Amino acid sequence: MKKNVPFVKATACGNDFLVIDAQYAPDDIATFARAICDRNNGVGADGVEWISRAEGADIRARLVNADGSDAEISGNGTRCVAAYLVSQTGRQTITVATDAGIKTCDLTRREGPIFDFKTDMGMPHVGEERVLHLNENDVRGVTVSMGNPHFVIFVNDFEPGWQAYALEVAVHDEFPQGTNVELVRVRDKHEIEIRIFERGVGETQSSGTGTSAAAVASIATGRAQSPVQVHAPGGVQTIQWEQSVVLYGPARLICRGEFFV
Repeated sequence: MKKNVPFVKATACGNDFLVIDAQYAPDDIATFARAICDRNNGVGADGVEWISRAEGADIRARLVNADGSDAEISGNGTRCVAAYLVSQTGRQTITVATDAGIKTCDLTRREGPIFDFKTDMGMPHVGEERVLHLNENDVRGVTVSMGNPHFVIFVNDFEPGWQAYALEVAVHDEFPQGTNVELVRVRDKHEIEIRIFERGVGETQSSGTGTSAAAVASIATGRAQSPVQVHAPGGVQTIQWEQSVVLYGPARLICRGEFFV
């Protein structure tokens, strides 16, 4: 492995990623991801998007979470990759091959290091509402697949300590591969507020697939109507759902540098 690993750091509503060329990937990619994503002793990020050439797309992105685990996709991470490619190529449309399929990101606005995109997130799969038995209480939610798994829980408010039971859900026996968890408070038919607990990361400020899953579950259960503005701690994104899910949101390039190993 080459000693100085160049990276670009980007964020999408506070959900931050390191974009690194896959030629620098070490044999032990999980240990490296944990080291570089560490917020005290590394660069700090929710995950690493390893980019490489792809057939049928402009770029391939392999996502490795901050804990070293692989994930199928991050909607926000994909948008960060697209922002990096736009900055390098000037193209208005970027196709990104992920483990959840090829995603198309169309640039709608650019202002300096900030890029707004319209991203086709594909067709969701919505399950039935179900109850999970936890250590101290039961929770009811909706399973949604956006190419990666989600469990959406509707709440009246975000109670202190929600992260503890969200973690229980994320690693529940019902989900052998784990799941992402979204808590949703419906404001009105076109606005919801969410909190996010991502598999392999923990609480995050935002999530593209989590935003999509939360809006889809809200619409599917009759609690909301498309389009839906989704308010997360890191910012607001908008979802339109007719057949495929379309996500509108920003990405910002923060810096570039080298990580010493």
